Amino acid sequence: MSLRIAEHFELSDTGRQRRANEDSFLARAPMFVVADGMGGAQAGEVASRLAVEAFAAGLPPAENAESRLSERVQEANGRIHALSRSDHERAGMGTTLTAAMVDGDHIAIAHVGDSRAYVLRDGELTQLTQDHSLVDELVRRGRLTEEQAAEHPQRSIITRALGPEAGVEVDTMSFPARPGDVLLLCSDGLTSMVSPEEIARILGAAGDLHAAAEQLVAAANAAGGRDNITVVIFRVEAGEPESAEPEQPTGLAPAVTGGAAASPEVVPRRPLPPPAVGRRRRRFARPLAALVAVLIVVAIVGYGGYLATRGVFFLGTASDGAVTIYRGLPYDGPFGIRLYSRFYESGVPAADLSAARRKSLLDHRLRSRHDIEDLVDQLERGQVAQERSKG
Repeated sequence: MSLRIAEHFELSDTGRQRRANEDSFLARAPMFVVADGMGGAQAGEVASRLAVEAFAAGLPPAENAESRLSERVQEANGRIHALSRSDHERAGMGTTLTAAMVDGDHIAIAHVGDSRAYVLRDGELTQLTQDHSLVDELVRRGRLTEEQAAEHPQRSIITRALGPEAGVEVDTMSFPARPGDVLLLCSDGLTSMVSPEEIARILGAAGDLHAAAEQLVAAANAAGGRDNITVVIFRVEAGEPESAEPEQPTGLAPAVTGGAAASPEVVPRRPLPPPAVGRRRRRFARPLAALVAVLIVVAIVGYGGYLATRGVFFLGTASDGAVTIYRGLPYDGPFGIRLYSRFYESGVPAADLSAARRKSLLDHRLRSRHDIEDLVDQLERGQVAQERSKG
């Protein structure tokens, strides 16, 4: 049985606490994409737009849908990384990306970052993707509970994104879909404000996808609207799959378009097992394989730690006493190696701040680039206003 898109609806909102919308989306049945840019205005917007534009050109030929989606993600990553290296004003920009495509009776997904994909089936909401975030990694290791993660000060720090590095690891998966399944792709502006239980309630109770999208965005704004909010919702039904629809929307602004079962099983793509070898060769292969496995684990952990330092920032002071943004972790490693570097020095002397303000800002708390740039921007605006009042 093949599936096709019965209906879909997309909506993107700036939220209540952001000045610009850095989210982008693509809706061209049977393919849908959500991207959440980072790096501040004129950078995050560009990164997310480049990501969806790579998919707007269509998918390359490949052996399966997962490979086709993954190839486009890699292409988007290359474009964003190249631009961030050639334009200093966009250095370090990046974006999350979650893409879904109906492929026969399955839905293939490619995912990087902390945007999410969900499926609603028989009133039960299942998260299909895994967040690439510092907090989610701590939850998986048992260091934090889900409740603690929801209020953790570093919950916005992601460990994987398109753009910061020349290559990116892409999660791909496929799951067997059924007629009536409702898929939701969204940025974390929704999931950081609205619980999965409330999302499921809204999706299940809304009369149509248009109403569901508007109610989800309204719920996120009612909870504070701390970030941009983007939702892409589609429902599948039995029928011949349609080809891509070039007239469907790509962008940032709101866009209007157009049974009972167990929760779906996610089927990750796995490599084929290696061929069997003779007994004599296995004697040497086992310790060698163990050594290789250890080296791979060390490399993955080290690379993950390096990416984490690229995505976190903290405030300190420079040698002249000015409030300064540092990238990385506020620690010194072995042999005197610093795990941080100076990113931006403001024109605000720390001595001009009240003791309480200095204590709250210069506590080496880890923040996302967007949040820390907003803080320093407020400090600099306050200093300019103070100087004008004196003049």
